[in-house]
Amino acid sequence: MKSRLLLLVASSALAACSTQPPVQDYAAEVAATRAAKDAMFLQAGDSPVPATARDRFVPLAYYGIDDSYRTPAALVPIDERDAPVLDMPTSTGQRRPMRRAGKLQFSLRGQPHTLTAFVSADDPGRERLFVPFRDLTAGAETYPAGRYLDLDRTATGLYDLDFNRAYQPYCYFDSSYDCPIPPQENRLPVPIRAGERMRS
Repeated sequence: MKSRLLLLVASSALAACSTQPPVQDYAAEVAATRAAKDAMFLQAGDSPVPATARDRFVPLAYYGIDDSYRTPAALVPIDERDAPVLDMPTSTGQRRPMRRAGKLQFSLRGQPHTLTAFVSADDPGRERLFVPFRDLTAGAETYPAGRYLDLDRTATGLYDLDFNRAYQPYCYFDSSYDCPIPPQENRLPVPIRAGERMRS
């Protein structure tokens, strides 16, 4: 009951938010963000894509922009006293110190889901939420280990969870990158055909 109430509050709050762009403007904004990322990956000196592989990866491959994969979410926070440091495994066998910030509760295509949001244990401000996840496209259409979402922390605990902005870890482009692996608790039992995908 509490989860349903949180989702209703989140839905109402986001629907009433006058800053949320119309669907047409939203699609154009996502497309512009993707084009800017392509340009950065192609030209920037710190691009995660090695120069010798840029013709293979850039432009990045995406699913079509689909508004049904954009949904309100409510963060149920975890008391920091109950959130010890978690050593999240990474693609290179290292460990990344993280803390659980809370559970994002949301509904996607009529089905309720949760994803744990994390913050870096080394970030005293904890202004940014890191949401690594794996879904049923992993390994066939998207990077096998999973993908990521980043969210700016809000005072209300309400979020615009947009899987059209899901991105693949840098280790997809260059195996020398050290990328956190989404934990078991963030494995979604559905395919998320939104955001970045592997080149076919």
